[in-house]
Amino acid sequence: MQSLEKAHEPKDLDMSMAGRGVWLVKVPKYVSDRWKKASGNDDVGKLKINKTGLPGSKPEVIFTLKEELAQLQSDVSESSPKDHKFILTSMASQNLVVLSETPTTPTPSGVEPIYDRVSLEGKVIQRAECRPIASEKYMQLKRAQLISSNRPTRQVQQLERAVQNYKPVAVHAFAKEFEKKKKEQGKIARLEADQVKEMLFAAFEKHQYYNIKDLRAKTQQPMAHLKAILEEICVYNMKAPHRNMWELKPEYRHYKQPENEGSD
Repeated sequence: MQSLEKAHEPKDLDMSMAGRGVWLVKVPKYVSDRWKKASGNDDVGKLKINKTGLPGSKPEVIFTLKEELAQLQSDVSESSPKDHKFILTSMASQNLVVLSETPTTPTPSGVEPIYDRVSLEGKVIQRAECRPIASEKYMQLKRAQLISSNRPTRQVQQLERAVQNYKPVAVHAFAKEFEKKKKEQGKIARLEADQVKEMLFAAFEKHQYYNIKDLRAKTQQPMAHLKAILEEICVYNMKAPHRNMWELKPEYRHYKQPENEGSD
């Protein structure tokens, strides 16, 4: 919060370069990308201005990108065109200036610097657009850009060898657990139906409703065998509040009535 307030404090404007004339030039993206890779004190190219000598005619301006920067490889091409032409446009009634901000107060590492020095770098006296001169190199660049823009995000790739990071597993952990439970169920001895019914009746004397998992834990019987007996003596509730729970059929219910029930 303090940094935000300090950034909006009034600052002195350095006007020492107010009389300097500057050009405002729009350049292609691949040119600006290569300029960013150049060192701060290095040249990025050469500018050649040819005056025609005819009254009222604009000069011919040719910009040549530095060889080292032109040969830099990008995402879409191995090199870029070197020669470009400036298309000059008039300023008309526009009044443009160039301002710069410079941090002078040291800030800790990882903290956004505070630009506390503002300078007027000059007045825009000429506008221009930097365009590449038609050549085979430029056509190759545009072709590469077109192919890159139409390339699908996801592609099928043929693997020459197995990827170790995703090595297939023959038997997964959940499958092993399922087989283990299946074997354990197979070892459970099936009791006679009457014996299972006695255990169920004893359980229903304590509670009126049970889910099948609890009944299986009490009887220790295979699920299919237990379910067949439950369908014989119990009712499966499909509605709330006892949905998905089992209850004895009316003919098997022998619940004790409260002592005060039925007394006048």
